[in-house]
Amino acid sequence: MVQSPALSYDPKQIFGLDVTEVEYRRDQDASWVARVYQPQGTGPFPVMLDVHGGRWSRGTRTNSEVMDRALAESGIVVAAIEFRLAPDHPYPAQVADINYGTRWLKAHAKDYNADPGSIGAIGSSSGGHGVFLSAMRPHDPRYAAFPLDEAPELDATLNFIVACWPVVDPHARIQYAHDTNNDGLITATEAYFTSSDGVTEGNPHMILQRGETVELPPAIIIQGTEDDNIPVPATKEFAEAYRRCGGEIQLEIFDGMPHGFGYRPGPETDRAVDLVKAFIARQLAAPARTVS
Repeated sequence: MVQSPALSYDPKQIFGLDVTEVEYRRDQDASWVARVYQPQGTGPFPVMLDVHGGRWSRGTRTNSEVMDRALAESGIVVAAIEFRLAPDHPYPAQVADINYGTRWLKAHAKDYNADPGSIGAIGSSSGGHGVFLSAMRPHDPRYAAFPLDEAPELDATLNFIVACWPVVDPHARIQYAHDTNNDGLITATEAYFTSSDGVTEGNPHMILQRGETVELPPAIIIQGTEDDNIPVPATKEFAEAYRRCGGEIQLEIFDGMPHGFGYRPGPETDRAVDLVKAFIARQLAAPARTVS
């Protein structure tokens, strides 16, 4: 059990960064690396896990480097992880890696002058899908499949979620892909979920519609109106369902912006980062948190 008081986080501060890479998980066949963006200072700093997008089948830990660096420079330790990809590793493999990565980061937060009790996560596109699933079902035995021998008492609960153009409803997304003749999205979705049952079972929006008992950390979603991967109406419906189920969620829609706009420097990316910083500051100013 990790308990810590509210941290002092001023999003207007600017820190230099140390960027390092560390192996966070290994099995008999491969190892996976985290890139850690660490503010130069004594801390303790809040800490976030970053989960990249890429249709569940591509992308790397550097996908969100622009946003990761900007957040880290404001005084947040950010750890961007690699994880298993489809089609070799279908659902729920990536969610299990996110669950493990969350627990690993809690166990090692103090190595980076970070407070494990402050932990949140940022996920983009398919990474946002995985972050929501892991956070909503932190104790699911499929997701918590890998033991963390050094800290078996830890779980994957989060204090907050930052989701950038996330796939919050894979069923709506694949319907959208059929409607727009986007064969690449169709193939990628089917390769990850392998069946229509997976598309509905591993579906954050449908989890809420089914009334499952889940965790609902405070969340912010960033999305552009010109997103050609994720239908904006589906994101709005998810946000409404999240609120109905008792969760706090902030939806920020960026006029004229495409899918993944925050991967590139620019004024709208800067505005998105500022909104995320303000959201995180509000969460960290909340009363004392207990995170396992």
